Amino acid sequence: MIKKKHLIWVAIAAMASPVLAAVSADEAKQLGTTLTKYGAIKAGNKEGTIPEYTGGLTTAPADFKPDSGYWADPYRDEKPVLRIDGKNVDQYAEKLSAGQREILKKNPSFYMDVYPTHRSAAVPDKVLAATVRNATTCNTLKDGLAVDPACRGGLPFAVPKTGNEVMWNLLLRYKAETTTKSSRSWVVDSNGKAVMTAQQKTLEEHPYYQDDLDGRDPQMFWRTYSVTQAPIRKAGELTGLMDFLDPTEKPRRAWSYTPGQRRIKLAPEFSYDTPVSSMGGVTLFDELFVFSGQMDRFDFKLVGKKEMYVPYNAYKLYFGCGVQEQFMEKHPNPACWRWELHRVWEVEATLKPGFRHVYTKRTYYIDEDSYGAMLYDAYDQNGQLYRSIFNAMIQMYDVKAPYIVKNVVFDFNKGMYALVNDAIEGGYGVMSEPLKNRELSPEAIVGRETAR
Repeated sequence: MIKKKHLIWVAIAAMASPVLAAVSADEAKQLGTTLTKYGAIKAGNKEGTIPEYTGGLTTAPADFKPDSGYWADPYRDEKPVLRIDGKNVDQYAEKLSAGQREILKKNPSFYMDVYPTHRSAAVPDKVLAATVRNATTCNTLKDGLAVDPACRGGLPFAVPKTGNEVMWNLLLRYKAETTTKSSRSWVVDSNGKAVMTAQQKTLEEHPYYQDDLDGRDPQMFWRTYSVTQAPIRKAGELTGLMDFLDPTEKPRRAWSYTPGQRRIKLAPEFSYDTPVSSMGGVTLFDELFVFSGQMDRFDFKLVGKKEMYVPYNAYKLYFGCGVQEQFMEKHPNPACWRWELHRVWEVEATLKPGFRHVYTKRTYYIDEDSYGAMLYDAYDQNGQLYRSIFNAMIQMYDVKAPYIVKNVVFDFNKGMYALVNDAIEGGYGVMSEPLKNRELSPEAIVGRETAR
């Protein structure tokens, strides 16, 4: 029955749009030769500062403890090869985002220790096979705002030609089929005081990568829900989000539950430039994981690929720094961060005429090996830098999943920053078997979580 329903969606998509391959068969032959099967340039750079891709990090270090929620640092004994600070920032400006340059120039105490580059990102073989298959069969629909539901199980556009295709790769990248985490979000105000805005337990699933949909809508590619545990005034609140391959027909479905009202409400406002209250209002709903939601309010231009210093293999940041150790008055503690030189896609988003948003322009820097968004800058109505995000990557080497969730958000207008998805007791987890679809309805989630 599930397979039949999926075939119906494929047939509908075929009738609704011309059947044109995203790239030619000759272009697709690059995958596995000059390109990795995930679409990255296989060779290193001519300077030797970016190595050749050889399959990523898939072997756990000896001190890794499976199912602990924590991933041991395989690079802990390495030393930096370069330090960038306010004194030499201009020398490296071409490989830095506007936000990085801003923080470095305004804060003598901030620096970036650059370590040897490791192209550690790796995904399962079945994901690579699906990515190669998708390259000649997947299409965007409706001027790039939707993806053909026939695309499944891998990157849809391993050889992207447009900004929308790169952004869909970001949304549909592999990061394990179902993950859980217990985390905190912190806001450091303009006086340097760190305040915990939320402690949450979160489940995130990716039906796009599930072989058995178990009654799930085949258009749904992402679903998540969070339970707030602290502060006490918000304890017991739940929120849920679902996103779909054609958001013009099926926009984000969001819901919320508050213990005081004891009822589930739809929450269509959980999108676009609505501030996320659990993160102190320093980030927006369409900035979750750097980008989420619809692309209809911006034109996304693919600028090209470039080398940049990005937060990579940041195991110390995720698991090695104590809570208070992570914060300094105007910026996070640079001693907790690891930076590496990697190639990224640059995508520039410009607000469309007649549309409303707090930003007029946004720039995304997306890792070629994992398709995670590593850096991001956003500009206000006057063209001034408003917010920036540094989003740190680790490789979950035991399950072949790049994981890119812990980030810092700078709000330059308010002179404050937020640290998001800081792991607490129990850390992060990967579920070997997804929950049943019936267990993930809002009613089932609320019933289960309020009974605890």
